[in-house]
Amino acid sequence: MTIKQQHILDGIHGRPIPVDLHIPENHNGRTVIFCHGYKGFKDWGCWDLVAERFTAANFIFLKFNFSHNGGTISQPIDFPDPEAFALNNFTKELDDLNTVIDFTTSAASINPKDLHLVGHSRGGGIVTIKTAEDKRVSSVSSWAGVSDFKARFADEKTLAYWKEKGVIYIENSRTKQQLPHYYQFYEDFIANEDRFNIRRATENLNVPHLIVHGTEDPTVNVKEAKALRSWNPEAQLQLIDGADHVFGGAHPWNSQHLPQHLNEVVDVTLRFLK
Repeated sequence: MTIKQQHILDGIHGRPIPVDLHIPENHNGRTVIFCHGYKGFKDWGCWDLVAERFTAANFIFLKFNFSHNGGTISQPIDFPDPEAFALNNFTKELDDLNTVIDFTTSAASINPKDLHLVGHSRGGGIVTIKTAEDKRVSSVSSWAGVSDFKARFADEKTLAYWKEKGVIYIENSRTKQQLPHYYQFYEDFIANEDRFNIRRATENLNVPHLIVHGTEDPTVNVKEAKALRSWNPEAQLQLIDGADHVFGGAHPWNSQHLPQHLNEVVDVTLRFLK
């Protein structure tokens, strides 16, 4: 039996952080915190099924929405708050994750010395940086994770346009919304460029590190996983042959079973954690 608790945490940047806490009946306090990626959310596609797999292995599993991902408490799946999306940045996401870790480690049922971070896509970069700077984290797993935030910014011409206009837009392919990014996102990165350097964070990890990546990922090339592994030779790299960026998942997901590739990802991660 698994109990699913829903919590709303006060984010320090003015917007709440909705949390799903999945607690198996016979757990031993071992806890996994899962971080979604860019344009992601805790209720996407297969993530509830992923939570079920972890709780079946007696792990407490926590997933949450970053406070500025564009969702709201009443509408956590779509993006009814484009202003929040526009105001998001890496500092806010790391602060949100810190708030979630504070909440998790203060819970009576959780072993604060057995805390594991898992991140997908951009979330893989966030959890890697956080693990390098927070001694409370026992291990980190990157699923289709990025290796370089700076490389994802636009060219100089587009940056100049962004600075002049103050905002640029990107389409959400699922909802067809034109989501805004304020220039503050780039300013935040430049002001904290060393902190947000995933290579530096990876080289400074001193806990077990798992890298899982699909060989046919069209969004984050598999070369990025290999780069992460080269920066931390102690890391475990597992390539999923033929897998795409979401390991066969989709939103909505109507099956009661995980897609094969995502099932492999969970299997690999559970073996790593055990």
